[in-house]
Amino acid sequence: MRLLSLILFLVTLTLFYSLWFSDSGRVRVKDLENKLTEQQEINQALQARNEALLAEVQELKGGAGAQAVEERARLDLGMILEDEIFVRIVPAE
Repeated sequence: MRLLSLILFLVTLTLFYSLWFSDSGRVRVKDLENKLTEQQEINQALQARNEALLAEVQELKGGAGAQAVEERARLDLGMILEDEIFVRIVPAE
């Protein structure tokens, strides 16, 4: 009877060990769940960026495309029209 109890205890202990610490155990599952959550956050940020870029492309293709191109040229490239004067104000340190 004692031998049978000892064998059952060792089998139970082995099963619990594999449940918690093996490659398919609870620790591994929790680690994968954390990685999944991080990847979902990254994907959401990239999806928002893609939607913003798509909206910008739609705006450039649309009827107001010329105005959007001019605005980007002014802000990003510092371009001005021929009859305009560029004034730069440098803040004092």
